[in-house]
Parts: sequence; C-alpha cells; structure tokens
Amino acid sequence: MAERGPTLAGRLRGCRREGPGEGLSRRDTVRAEKPQDILTSPSCWQHAVLLNRFNYSFELEKDLHFKGYHTLLQGSLPYYPKSLKCYLSRRPHRIPSERHQIGNLKKYYLLNAASLLPVLALELRDGEKVLDLCAAPGGKSIALLQCACPGYLHCNEYDSLRLRWLRQTLESFIPEPLENVIKVSELDGREMGDAQPEKFDKVLVDAPCSNDRSWLFSSDSQKAACRISQRRKLPVLQIELLR
Repeated sequence: MAERGPTLAGRLRGCRREGPGEGLSRRDTVRAEKPQDILTSPSCWQHAVLLNRFNYSFELEKDLHFKGYHTLLQGSLPYYPKSLKCYLSRRPHRIPSERHQIGNLKKYYLLNAASLLPVLALELRDGEKVLDLCAAPGGKSIALLQCACPGYLHCNEYDSLRLRWLRQTLESFIPEPLENVIKVSELDGREMGDAQPEKFDKVLVDAPCSNDRSWLFSSDSQKAACRISQRRKLPVLQIELLR
C-alpha cells in the first residue's frame, strides 16, 4: 500500500507556520511557536494574494515574484485549477488592499490562506450549480469563480450589513457577463435545504464563527464584548446550517 502524504490541511498549516519564522529575530521566532502568540500577533498572520483572472495583471504577478512571494500548493494537489493563482509571502508581509471603484475590477483579493481549503475541497467543475450558503464577505465566492465557470452560483447572506459587503465584493471582481449566472439572496440558510431540495450540485458552508482573533484587536470594546457573548450560541447555529 502506498504511503499517504500530508493532508491539504496539514500542508496549509505548514505554509502558515513557515512564513512567520523567516525574516524575524530569534526571539520573535521562538515566541511565535506558541499558538496563542500567533493568535495575538498580527504580524504573524499569513495573508494570501488571490489574483483575479477577470482582470489579470502580468506586472502584478511579476512584482509578487520580485518581493519573494510564492504560489500556494500549485501542482501538488489532485485538484488545483491552472486558473487559480494564489501567492504567499515567506515572511510577515501584507500588500495594501485595493479601493472599491464602481466600474473597475480589482486585480487581487487578500485573504487568509486557510480560506482556500473548503474551496479546493469542493472541486468545482465548469457548468455545476453551486450554493455559497454563508457567502459574506465574498472571498470564497470569488475563489470559486477563479477555479471554474459554474452554470449557476447562488451567494446567500442572512445578515443585511454583511450582504452589502458581499454585493460590493462581487461587483469589484466579477465582469458583467458573469452576473447572469450569479444570484445574491438574503435568506435564512437553515431553511434553504427544504425550500430548494436537490437544486445544487455542490454546497459550500462557511458557517459563522466567533472570529475571536479579530475581536482581540477591536477598538470598540462594547461590540467586542457583545460578540464574545454571542459566541455561545454559535455551535447550535452551525449544526442547524449543516442539517
């Protein structure tokens, strides 16, 4: 029997552990070995640069290479579309995000490298109907569209404020011709399975999480405290969404 290699999750975790250590002092490297220290050190968070194939920039990709960025797992997985181009820095570094401009498509999207795990696991193929159940802010929907051309993509977000964020993200990355195959809704994800049984070939569920890492650095202490208290209800919601 052939020996099994590391899992996709393990490889991504390996990428994320490798990055913070390089380019840091010995003291910082030792300190970053503890998970809680990585959690509370923004400079150690690994940010990936996902290129937008609908507004590809050769100069941007060339610049990323020049700055020491490398491709994420390309060629090492059974499913990794050539159209998906994602880069990581080998040292703590984050390029600035692009501003939203109506009518202009952005060239790249910044996200945590681990966010691509569920996207790659879905193995989306051209023509398939897919549902992104909890889609905001839209990064995984954008990543799905970098992988293939679905026959239908339904992006759902129940939170009205996050829904506006989702719409803006899609507007910033998706050309008008593709808008015909994309639907955005504000439905309760817990009811969509019964309302639309067997409509989709594949479903992506990025269930709401506590996002403690971000709230640790929130400038609004009241909102942070409220969010932390709400986290107790999240396990029940997550189970209901998956049923």
